[in-house]
Amino acid sequence: MAFKNLWQFINELEAANELIRIKTYVSPDQEIAEITDRIIKNNGPALLFENTGYDFPVLINSMGSEKRMCIALRVNNLNDVSKEIKKIIDEISSPKDSFFEKLKILPTLNILSSYLPKNIKGKGSCQEVIMEKPDIYKLPVLKCWPHDGGNFITLPVVHTKDLESGNRNVGMYRMQIFKPDLTGMHWHLHKNSARHFNQYKKLNKKMPVTVTLGGDLVDTFSATAPLPDNFDEYIFAGFLRKRKVELVKCLTNELEIPSDVDFVIEGYIDPSDDLILEGPFGDHTGFYSLEDYYPKFHITCITHRKNAVYPTTIVGIPPHEDAWIGKATERIFLMPIKLSLVPEIKNINMPVEGVFHNLTIFNFLKSYPGQALKIMNSLWGAGQMMFNKIFIGCDDNVNIDDYFEVAKAITENADPLKDIIFTKGPADVLDHSCDVFTFGSKIGIDASKKEVLKKTSKTENPLIIEAEKILKTHPEIQAINSDLTKMDLSFLIISIKKNKKNHVLSLSKELISSDLIRNIKFIIFVDDCLDVFDLKTLVWIASNNIDPERDCFFIDQSDEKKYPGVFIDATRKTKKYDNFSRPWPNIIVSDKKIIRKIDKKWKDLNLGDFLESPSNKYYKMYFGDSAVIDE
Repeated sequence: MAFKNLWQFINELEAANELIRIKTYVSPDQEIAEITDRIIKNNGPALLFENTGYDFPVLINSMGSEKRMCIALRVNNLNDVSKEIKKIIDEISSPKDSFFEKLKILPTLNILSSYLPKNIKGKGSCQEVIMEKPDIYKLPVLKCWPHDGGNFITLPVVHTKDLESGNRNVGMYRMQIFKPDLTGMHWHLHKNSARHFNQYKKLNKKMPVTVTLGGDLVDTFSATAPLPDNFDEYIFAGFLRKRKVELVKCLTNELEIPSDVDFVIEGYIDPSDDLILEGPFGDHTGFYSLEDYYPKFHITCITHRKNAVYPTTIVGIPPHEDAWIGKATERIFLMPIKLSLVPEIKNINMPVEGVFHNLTIFNFLKSYPGQALKIMNSLWGAGQMMFNKIFIGCDDNVNIDDYFEVAKAITENADPLKDIIFTKGPADVLDHSCDVFTFGSKIGIDASKKEVLKKTSKTENPLIIEAEKILKTHPEIQAINSDLTKMDLSFLIISIKKNKKNHVLSLSKELISSDLIRNIKFIIFVDDCLDVFDLKTLVWIASNNIDPERDCFFIDQSDEKKYPGVFIDATRKTKKYDNFSRPWPNIIVSDKKIIRKIDKKWKDLNLGDFLESPSNKYYKMYFGDSAVIDE
């Protein structure tokens, strides 16, 4: 059953040894984020900061593990929800030959109807306390990273309504605080709430908006779910919690919100207002999302329950708490994707290093040539999957959770000259690698077996890399990782210090013409600041830094045949060397003063053995001292 309030969830986490209370004073200004980053990167528990200088404790990392995600959703396994969805759909949609067989589905329909949200009269517990004058500064809102533009509400559940249909939308969009009664509303142009705003803008009408925080975390999770347009998130929440969401009317607008949340922030957006410059913000990509203009959210009322808890999260270089929210989404929505879109898919894996929209691996039951490419095109046309930059399709017997097994399938089954496709389409607002804002290219790799593919022996086409000669003759190359080739995996990683225009392309041509590389299918270039042997970091950086059609290229050999592999430029792009005109964001690291401060405070935090700051590992990849790398 659903949790009655956030404290009930906290108590359950504590009973399961999944939460630690911190009684020592910790500031919401970067200190909570630095402590949490250390805990998350070491698979630690949820944290309840009880002494922040505010009236409300701060809960963070509450969903930052599979176990805590399962507790929040009240399941034993993240796959349970997907199985239940399949069972219900099978039960309703299966042929019914008799009247009595049709009657059998009535209990199921009755159960489903019990999940519909219900409006209740009067006030909810979320309205027990009404601020005399709304002041968002009374909440312990975090500033997470040194170059953040300010303090951001990072776990807001934002309620809007379609002006024409009246349908509710519940989404999650960060909110930067500017004044006691003013924040930004960072909804991307592809989101439903942004579409609602455009409806009000056309009529020049003020748009009512209400934000809630806390309550049952199922409601919070539902706000992030990739549901179909105009599907009420609170129906989905009712299904997950096995009890309908009870809604109460706001005090200063006509919207309805769950009665059991911790905080309610009511207000409006006026389309006649000038937009406000919001950001930068250390985002889930591991890079800063940069300043841009977004609507102003005017706060008219703030209410909260007695003994309210302020829930929040941080994002940054993966993994973070959002990785487990994303994993739950991946597991829950696999079955609807199979049933409605691509029934031949067996499994999907969205590696955390791909930060959700950059990399997806799937396996499938193959029936005909080109089927992997058909699946990719279907997925690129499906909701938020349109943002996905890299698809890799494997046969159904490949364990896609084992990345070495995936690399083996690519090595053995993918011919880069035949089995790679490029396409273009919408890009995520946070994708910094595109030449054009929110529009870029995508790549699909068909790593399934081909009947026509002639399998060659290791001796017939050996993987050759003359590493010592390359390092001696090309001083701009800093390091080479050929370890994967020693495992018969056709991948080579080279770090380079670029010093001229189109350096990666010209260098690739030199390596091929001098015969220093042979038969390796995927040659990946990264910046000299990266450790070429840290594969997780390399996947994170490479998937963020490439615009595939621009940065993946093929090279002609002297015999007028193309080299049988693809070269990938995963370096940082600049105006000087790459003619890249957009600003390039910095990666996210903590302020060194904050790191030293938490180092000294650690023994008083009741968090066990000392944990080093994860930022120390990444400072070599951090340039300058701002959100933008200025070159």
